[in-house]
This record gives sequence, C-alpha cells and structure tokens, in this order.
Amino acid sequence: MGKTESDETKNVIELQDVVKDYGDFRLDRVSFSVPEGSVCGFIGQNGAGKTTTINLILDIIARDSGEVRLFGENVGGDKAYLREDVGVVFDEMGFHDFMTGKDINLMMKNIYKNWDEAAFFDYLKRFSLPSRKACGNFSRGMRMKLQIAVALSHHAKLLVMDEPTSGLDPIVRNEMIEIFRDFVVEEDHTILLSSHITSDLEKIADEVVFIDGGRIVLQGNKDEILEKHGLLKCKKADLSKVSTSLIVGVEEETYGATVCVNDRKAAEKLYPDMVLEPAALEEIMIYYVNAGRAKSH
Repeated sequence: MGKTESDETKNVIELQDVVKDYGDFRLDRVSFSVPEGSVCGFIGQNGAGKTTTINLILDIIARDSGEVRLFGENVGGDKAYLREDVGVVFDEMGFHDFMTGKDINLMMKNIYKNWDEAAFFDYLKRFSLPSRKACGNFSRGMRMKLQIAVALSHHAKLLVMDEPTSGLDPIVRNEMIEIFRDFVVEEDHTILLSSHITSDLEKIADEVVFIDGGRIVLQGNKDEILEKHGLLKCKKADLSKVSTSLIVGVEEETYGATVCVNDRKAAEKLYPDMVLEPAALEEIMIYYVNAGRAKSH
C-alpha cells in the first residue's frame, strides 16, 4: 500500500534558496524544513545568521530571493492570520517595563482571536509570575517565562524561539526544557529553537540545522548526526593515514591529534588501532566552524 497524504509528514516551516544580502553579511541560499510535531534545534555561533533567518520566517524583514512557507503557505503580503498559530519568544522582551501581567492580558485579548485568558493566568501561576508586578522588575528568567506564557496562551501550534535560554542559570534552563517538552507532546505542536547552547538542544531536539557564516553547514536528525560523527585520537605521524573524505576537522595537540570524522562506522573499520570516541553537538559544531574558517583563509 502506498502512503496516503495524511500519512506523510507535513512541514510547518519550509525555506528554499532564501537569500538576504546586507553587503557585509549574506544569508546565502538557505534551505531547510521543520516537520510538524518536531523540535528543531537551529544552532550556530553568534552572528552566524540565526536571527536573520528567524526574522525572514516571521516576515519581519523582506527576503531578496527564495521562498519561505509557514503551514504550507507562502509568507509575505497580507498573511496576518498565519501569525495566530505562531508563538514567538525573543532574546529581548517585547513589552513595556511598566506593564503587568494583567495589562498584557488586556492587550493580547485585542491582538489574538484565540487568546485564552484563563490559560494565561494559569501559566503565570505555574511559572510563579506575579500578575500585578511591573515586568520591568522581573529577572531574565521571569521575562522569558512571561514571553512563553503569552506564546502558549493563544494556542500557537508553532513556537519560534531565538536564544530563549541564554543567560539563564541551569535550573531555570532545565525548567524551560520541561515546558517545551510538555508543549510538543501534542502531535500538531512544533518548535524551532535557535540557540548556541548545544547541551540544551541535545536534551530536546529531534532535528538539527547548523548555520555558519550565513550558510547551512549540516542538517538532519539529531541522533543520526551524533551517531555518524566521532572523534578519532591518533599520533601526529598517523594523521596522513586518515582519509580526507572522512575528515571534518583536525585539532593538533603536543603529542597527538584529534580528528572529527563524519562516518564513525567507516572510521572504526579502517582504523581499528586508533581510539574513537563519540562527539557532542558542540564539538561537532566547533570542528565545522574551524574547518570553514581554515578554507576561507
């Protein structure tokens, strides 16, 4: 039996050959998709193009070329209704400092058709956020939780978050990850989570898209990426034995070298005498970034 349309995974976000040129920085033919019901970790160092890409997805800035689709529809023009289903959490809070939870509730009632007042005040309680205190007096963690409470209270199907956990202590970051987990338990809920804190993404992401210098360097299922890559430890003299097609990058130490390889199984077979260790997402990212820099110099 063939797949019916309903069996196929739908993509909530799709980018095809998207270009945005600022002169000193260029987002260069960026293509990736985020399947419905998944958490996609969008990773890269600061300045790699994550925020520009998110602004293009949300139609905050205009693209030079390429296509952006949300829920299967092209972004741009009069598509305000698409935003009803998108919850946004930015690094900076978008509310005036003097506003309280009660003020924000009144404002949001007039913005979102699906605004759920009861849900909002429930989230404030759950996140231990006072409803009568000016949000300008909130800590960074409280500000992030407030934005998440707002995003979840208009029954968004997609959460788009730009560095929501940066600058937070590990306890609060863990709390956030639990909130995100609860959100994606419902099958039609999807998250695009931009971060340079890869340890957070290792805990929660299904998919990973890695951007560097405005280009997509690596993308795919997180577990498969971690499974494929490895760190090969060898003597400097043995470096020349390692096939260049397997090498992502090399870090030379005083007496030996560590090689990040892109096919752990092949490396295991070819170099049984060398030590092969698993690689964390952060290590993989650093090797790709450094290899890209070496090529450009």
